[in-house]
Amino acid sequence: MVELKLETIELAEPVRGVVVATLNRPESLNSMTVTMFAELERLAFALGDDDDVRVLVLTGAGKAFCAGYDLDDADELAGLTALGMLERQEHAARSLSALRSLRIPVIAAVNGAAAGGGLSLALAADIRLASQTAKFNAAFVRIGLSAGDLGASWLLPRIIGPALASEIAYTGRFVFAEEAERTGLVNKVVPGERLLEEALAMASLICANSPGGVQLSKRALQANMEITSYAAALELENRGQALLTRGADMPEALAAFKEKRAPDFTGR
Repeated sequence: MVELKLETIELAEPVRGVVVATLNRPESLNSMTVTMFAELERLAFALGDDDDVRVLVLTGAGKAFCAGYDLDDADELAGLTALGMLERQEHAARSLSALRSLRIPVIAAVNGAAAGGGLSLALAADIRLASQTAKFNAAFVRIGLSAGDLGASWLLPRIIGPALASEIAYTGRFVFAEEAERTGLVNKVVPGERLLEEALAMASLICANSPGGVQLSKRALQANMEITSYAAALELENRGQALLTRGADMPEALAAFKEKRAPDFTGR
């Protein structure tokens, strides 16, 4: 597992190849600070360099997933110059972009409130599981800011559709677990005591597959959300399939099928 000393995030590897990153500021509902943004980016870079890590699970300590930006830190924002505020915003956005851009799948195990930047963090994951106490809101409009923050305005309409995304963004209302599951904001709702167990079970299913196959599947899914051409999507898929036939995992999968055994994927 990656060796990192972090103040705001606790790391564990409960299953081989699966890193659990727990936002660890429970006294402030795991709200985001400049330090946390920097550490999320450091974590993403470290995981990107570790070929042994196959899945990242994000969750929160205590009763919340992430309550968004720490308002104790927000007092200084109005005093920053325009360029100073832009630099602060870009730093925060860069950290979430780094997590979303990871070549490995990211599962958000949302154990409570995911508000403001916490919603954006959950949206940046590939898969979202939620406890029955989870709730989501685009809290930005409630503090005089825009719902266009940390990727939310791009990701939310693509996940749940533009009309519902508009309602949530303009009202700032909470979306509770049942609605989140029904509308596709989360993949599944499970009892809180089983949330991490369910996330690790899903991660283990992913780890049973070819690392290269999973990584190029993620690349294709993400890249093809951003293009408008079916032909371009096919081109990317074709190149990915051709590339994967040059590795060791596809021949191993075929051999395992013929020999009626489980494949031993290496990602080479």
